[in-house]
Amino acid sequence: MGELKKDIQFVIRNLKALTKKAEVMERKLDRLEKAAGKKAKPRTKAKTVKRAIPRKAGAKKAKKVTATDKVMAIINKSKKGVNTATLKKKTGFDEIKVRNIVFRLKKQKRITSKPKGVYIKK
Repeated sequence: MGELKKDIQFVIRNLKALTKKAEVMERKLDRLEKAAGKKAKPRTKAKTVKRAIPRKAGAKKAKKVTATDKVMAIINKSKKGVNTATLKKKTGFDEIKVRNIVFRLKKQKRITSKPKGVYIKK
């Protein structure tokens, strides 16, 4: 009977040790999951403070000129109309970009095509 008691105590000690190891592993796993969930922030130099420059009353921000605005301006200046080759030449855009812009402007009904391939403002 004494030997059985010693064996049981041995098993209990081993179970307690295994339980502690499992808890330690669980805590490490939780930390890893939290770290993986957060995005790693690259370390940078100290941030500089930007001060707002006061604008004059009534001054507006400069409007950003888009590719569509450039194409539309060229079409507006032309009385007889403009074809895609001319738009391509004046803007410096590739043919696909010009055709996409023209398609969008036609869809918005800001321009029309008189003869095929010549575009005028509406």
